[in-house]
Amino acid sequence: MRFLSRRRRHPLAGFVVLLLGLVVAGGLYSTLAPRSAGADTADARQVETGRQLFLVGCAGCHGKNAAGILAAKGGNYGPSLVGVGAAAVDFQVGTGRMPLANSSQQAPRKPPAYTAEETAALSAYVASLAPGPAIPDTEYTDPSDEADVTNGGEFFRTNCTACHNSVGAGGALPGGRYAPPLDDVSGKYIYEAMITGPQQMPVFADSVITPEDKRDIIAYIESVSEEPRYGGLAGGGLGPVSEGLFSWIIGIGGLVVAAIWIGAHGARVKKQT
Repeated sequence: MRFLSRRRRHPLAGFVVLLLGLVVAGGLYSTLAPRSAGADTADARQVETGRQLFLVGCAGCHGKNAAGILAAKGGNYGPSLVGVGAAAVDFQVGTGRMPLANSSQQAPRKPPAYTAEETAALSAYVASLAPGPAIPDTEYTDPSDEADVTNGGEFFRTNCTACHNSVGAGGALPGGRYAPPLDDVSGKYIYEAMITGPQQMPVFADSVITPEDKRDIIAYIESVSEEPRYGGLAGGGLGPVSEGLFSWIIGIGGLVVAAIWIGAHGARVKKQT
């Protein structure tokens, strides 16, 4: 024991322990560092690819640094994209709303101009400029058996029906704008729209509607879209009262017009005889 005690008190003992610690730390770093470096290189390459795509297809309106371009008469050609996040770019570009073909009240949905890889690169570049909403995880955009359709329906009717209709059929809005239909929209884009608020849509942050509740909303929209339409024309899902009123006005109105025509036609026949 005294021998071991003398060994531990040797002047070189501290140096040996330090050297051993450095060897262990170096071994761990050499094992883990290549993976991290490879990931960083891949991310940097994707960001650079996105920057090149941005300079060609987006800088004309949003500026070379994505800070926006002011118009001479006020307003801007394109808003600043600094801080909008990857989710906003993925939604706008992935749904074909951007690049904007022409200036109008609202950017319509159309076939995307970029591939999925190019869209991801553009999203990565804009995300590198400043923090912003990220592209959501598939756990919340692809509803599973855990999704509560009933809960999603309650949230949708409370927050979305005023613009999108009770079944997501869309509707007209003031100023020549409109709420688009949701029956053929990917769950990812619905989630991204909720967290970014494109155009006139409000932002529903996770502090307002949790990711789980957003997943339930997506599940409700998908369940409504998959429901069969009995009775022929669906009528936009306006509901029994409005649909009944519409049928009543058209039906009774048609009968009144027919009666007037018959009466007028019969009167002319009598005069001629």
